Amino acid sequence: MTTRNRDGREVITGAPATFVDRVRPDGVVVRWESRHHRKHQKAAVGSTWWAPRARGWWIAILFAIGSLLFAIGSVPGYASAVGDVGDTVTYFIGSLFFTWASFLSYREAVDASPHGLNSAHRRFFVYQPGRIDWWATAVQLVGTVYFNVSTGVAMVTGLSAQAGHQHVWRPDAIGSVCFLVSSALAWYEVCHGWAAWRPRSYGWWITLLNLIGSIAFGVSAVAGYINPVTGQVHNVGRADTQTLIGAVCFLIGAVLLLPERTREVSGQVMTPV
Repeated sequence: MTTRNRDGREVITGAPATFVDRVRPDGVVVRWESRHHRKHQKAAVGSTWWAPRARGWWIAILFAIGSLLFAIGSVPGYASAVGDVGDTVTYFIGSLFFTWASFLSYREAVDASPHGLNSAHRRFFVYQPGRIDWWATAVQLVGTVYFNVSTGVAMVTGLSAQAGHQHVWRPDAIGSVCFLVSSALAWYEVCHGWAAWRPRSYGWWITLLNLIGSIAFGVSAVAGYINPVTGQVHNVGRADTQTLIGAVCFLIGAVLLLPERTREVSGQVMTPV
């Protein structure tokens, strides 16, 4: 959509507010992108691989640790080596890392909101349905909480078939759906639509990997269906395999967050026009 800003300059916006292009008087187009703005609200501190004072660095590290623990928990033979309790504890700890990383991502989105949408400078309880990044991070955070419940209850021994279905499989399925929705929204934000080819963009690769990982988690949830009568898991092998695939995708995506944080992109502006 083409409009004009207060200075009378022509601007082109992408719905729903994933980018704004400003056409300067000299004809040069300067772009503001929501993801770039969110990830570069402040000048990058520290190096690419070591920056404990930077929130973006912690988001990457926490996601990477959580993904690694999920990958380890789903490796064939791991459960046999450490026992079922050890395996479920691994998943539970991994889910906690996911939640902390998701909370920081949500805070990152909240802090990136225009002053008019968050005039009170609230850090958590905000409602900004017009922002795709708010939806993506909020839905992801909800999904991680469901994973906390699923993996936490799974540590309890002697669960009945009904309890396993209700409190282990169902939260896992809901969490997987949340991850899929969140990843799809993040993908749309980067692509400014449902499809794009941007292989030179870290954000494009990160959201693509997260989308693939979320699909794999969804397949894992279907395969991991717990029968509420017998307590049998539909397909344990497939569930573990898909969890491993998804976790590896999330791990690679988390590592790529590190160079994305310190990469400068020419032609970007820090505030919308």
